[in-house]
Amino acid sequence: MPLEEENKILKINGDEIKPGENKLVRIQISRLPTGTLIDIPVHVFNAKKPGPTVLLQAGLHGDEINGVETLRRMLEKNDFKLEKGAVIVVPILNIFGFIHFSRDVPDGKDVNRSFPGTKSGSLASRMAYHYTNEILPQVDFGIDLHTGGGQRHNYPQVRYTAEDKTSKKIAEIFNAPLYFASKLISGSFRKAAFNMQKPMVVYEAGESMRFDEFSIQTAIAGIKNVLCDYGMLTNSKSTRKEMVHLQTTRWVRASRAGMFIPEVENGVAIKKGQTLGVITDTFAKRSKKILAPLDGYMFCINHQAVINQGDALFHVGR
Repeated sequence: MPLEEENKILKINGDEIKPGENKLVRIQISRLPTGTLIDIPVHVFNAKKPGPTVLLQAGLHGDEINGVETLRRMLEKNDFKLEKGAVIVVPILNIFGFIHFSRDVPDGKDVNRSFPGTKSGSLASRMAYHYTNEILPQVDFGIDLHTGGGQRHNYPQVRYTAEDKTSKKIAEIFNAPLYFASKLISGSFRKAAFNMQKPMVVYEAGESMRFDEFSIQTAIAGIKNVLCDYGMLTNSKSTRKEMVHLQTTRWVRASRAGMFIPEVENGVAIKKGQTLGVITDTFAKRSKKILAPLDGYMFCINHQAVINQGDALFHVGR
């Protein structure tokens, strides 16, 4: 009788995670001015049977906490009882930003514009370098959890790379309400992964520094959908709902400064010419309606009440 093939051994930061083993690995990054060590906690689940190695990460921007809570819940509920393959879970990549309630690291740099990074560069660049060299070589594909930046609220959506068919497939399996192709940005984690031929999708949902239960539940269901589809989970059922594939997207911007009052819900279908919101002055003298530029869907609303001319207010697509 032939021996059953075993899964591969994963090596992260000098630690080996053998088939059938689960381990918490810590990648040391730097120290606070007080001398307190800052490291990135990496939870590794390696099944005995061979299969894909999937990266699940959140907190690349430290103030985007929906993804952090998503992965925390899944870890707490022991959701990674794998039949095959491996899952690498990084609940908080940007520890510095998280403890400072900030998108960026203390020097103001965005880690998600610092990939692939350098060993002796800025703090953001060093974080990106360690991550690029320790984590990315181990994985086959991944899901990067984000929220809207600032006070922009994203309706649950998955963004994939048009040039990468596997990332589109993963987006479809994830089964968020909306999905669409998104351009690669220089210095971003997704572009670094693309250059290493590691398909990545970005799940965007909710608003920074606020928990959104619908966004969290959609993320948990989507992750399980992907793991189930690849045969990695058998104790969980995939859920399928109707999806909308957006072909084009555009921002609707403020034509003047003032106070901004949205008049539509996020995630709804919109009609060209429909009133989406109003910009008014503080003296009740002037107001300006914001009209939908197309038939399509609303998938991001800016919740900033006082706005300037040119500010992005709505993100819409068809």
